[in-house]
Amino acid sequence: MIPNPDSSVSPKLKSFHTIRPIGAAALQGIAFWGEKLIAIDATSGYLLQINPQTDDTKILNSSPDLDFADATGLAVVGDTLWLTRKESVYYCQLNGDLQLQHFLTLPYTANGVALKDSTVYITCQKMGYILIYSRDTGQEITRLYAPGIGMENITVRDEELWVSDQEEQTVYCLDRATGNIIFSVLTPFENPTGLTFYRNPETNQEILYVAYASEQPYIRDNPNAQPNHELQYRDRTFIHPLSFQYNAEERYALSNGYLIEMSYVEELSPLDDVALQDIEWRIALPSETARQKIRAIEAVGIPFTEEIQGNQRVAVFKFDTLAPGERHLFGWKALLEVWSIKYRITPRDLENTPELPLEYKSRYLLDDDELAMDTEIIRRAALDAAGRETNVLRQMYSIRNYVYDQLAYGIKPHIDTPDVVLARGIGSCGEYLGVLLALSRLSGIACRTVGRYKCPAHPDQRDIPLQPDFNHVWMEFYLPGFGWVPMESNPDDTREGGPYPTRFFMGLAWYHVEIGKGITFEILTSKGVPVNKEEVSIGDLAINHVRFKILEELPPPGE
Repeated sequence: MIPNPDSSVSPKLKSFHTIRPIGAAALQGIAFWGEKLIAIDATSGYLLQINPQTDDTKILNSSPDLDFADATGLAVVGDTLWLTRKESVYYCQLNGDLQLQHFLTLPYTANGVALKDSTVYITCQKMGYILIYSRDTGQEITRLYAPGIGMENITVRDEELWVSDQEEQTVYCLDRATGNIIFSVLTPFENPTGLTFYRNPETNQEILYVAYASEQPYIRDNPNAQPNHELQYRDRTFIHPLSFQYNAEERYALSNGYLIEMSYVEELSPLDDVALQDIEWRIALPSETARQKIRAIEAVGIPFTEEIQGNQRVAVFKFDTLAPGERHLFGWKALLEVWSIKYRITPRDLENTPELPLEYKSRYLLDDDELAMDTEIIRRAALDAAGRETNVLRQMYSIRNYVYDQLAYGIKPHIDTPDVVLARGIGSCGEYLGVLLALSRLSGIACRTVGRYKCPAHPDQRDIPLQPDFNHVWMEFYLPGFGWVPMESNPDDTREGGPYPTRFFMGLAWYHVEIGKGITFEILTSKGVPVNKEEVSIGDLAINHVRFKILEELPPPGE
């Protein structure tokens, strides 16, 4: 069943706040029992009853004989509570004594549980399946492939299965009969641990709530220590509405968006005395995309003019002279609407696609950025990575996994060429990107660099200046017949030897800010000629100041 492309499950977020139950350490499964929200706290073993409007919390299993520690999945049907605990699935009566009755035991840990009529759905990460059982007989009916690689929880809505995956930072919508993924959405926070739908009986509005559980670093003021400030970690768990909009025609889904103020400002502060004349300093401006909209842009420090480069907006700052000791602040401030985006395109969709346009072959298959595509190590790696695969999407997936197998993440003060990086086995995001570009282009896949910054991923910290620690780059690759789709350079390289998440394979989180697609981010010219960066680099001339401010949460566009 394909949902209506204009449909969405999206609350007016100001009316439905983040739920933060008092006393909870690590919420797992969640479900509604009428107007009451029922949740499992796997750390304390509490079965909690939560008022979603006031956060008031009650422990239902107050007797020590009813400890539900290590329980994860949870479902409520009528007055019957179902839960998973270690390898077993149990049920009990919510309006009774809460004594658990055994339903079945799996060979491995059972993670999530959901029910529809007489059918029981159980997720098991170790087995890699969604197991389907008869509630009446306790016999297995069939099984479906689990969509992600992490621990998953599950709920049912009509003819759909909805699955949250902790490592994928993703919620999947599956066809209940076949298990096929209809679409998936990225969650605004990491480590989703449970999910449930709620239908408002007054408005008939449906809301998808997602639980999250993780640890949060903080600075503790310890008067008994010297120095008195020390890094500590504390539990962080809450429930937040997940809003989304699925565009079936364009093959993507948008989820929770944010209104962000971003500033990029250069502080002219040369390391050495430099004298330049007739200067034009170009800085790329944020892009307009399916997931990113520009509300406003204004100059900071001094005015700029705009020009278009490769369909991208660029700010041009002009100086008659740059004299030794001269100081300036200049840049831009933008008001941006950003959402998470996740494309759903399969290799089968690309079986009869047109050839790559000639203009793309001449522009996006070349070694135009010191990609070392003529070196033996890179050419051999391209053959090993893509193998005999001819499908563009499978090729790109294989290349990504090959690079993740070969590299580990590490920060360096400068970017080395892909041949050096591959031989070394360690790379920064820019070096991961260089290897990915080289191997992809040698395989005939048009691709380009995209970036430039990520807003610190703290969507609950509003109206506070946030500064990223680093700049960041990722890539886009071209699918003939569909267009450009994004892929992260290194953040999905989370496991030694895999399997690797696919959350950012054809997907970007809300905190990615796209600036200057396919063009150089910053260029300095003097008398109309690019300044030789070996003689005078922008990094030696100025200090950049990048600042974000998260203003409010947004529903998907068109609401």
